[in-house]
Amino acid sequence: QVQLVESGGGLVQPGGSLRLSCSASGSLDSATIMGWARQAPGKQREMVAQIITGHTPNYADYVKGRFTTTGDAAKKTVYLQMNNLKPEDTAVYYCYFQFSVPYWGKGTLVTVSS
Repeated sequence: QVQLVESGGGLVQPGGSLRLSCSASGSLDSATIMGWARQAPGKQREMVAQIITGHTPNYADYVKGRFTTTGDAAKKTVYLQMNNLKPEDTAVYYCYFQFSVPYWGKGTLVTVSS
């Protein structure tokens, strides 16, 4: 059974930084896609950043230049470095891995507030 565990969320002031981590266990395959999405209260889940194996990461326009994602498909780990955080970045952040089917983590809350 594949399980994803996220960590690193919390409360941060505007302009601050956080680093999210996610690791997957239970799959014998390397991931083909790894990434992050977020869901703010009352809003739909939206993509934040994604790595397709063998390609450079791509980012949503609203985080480009502030967020950086890195990962290792064989080790099944993915990270999201978030800098210059804004109140509108407040959301539950979910990692996901694509093996034979997609898997999602349970989410970690990021709150940006003074």
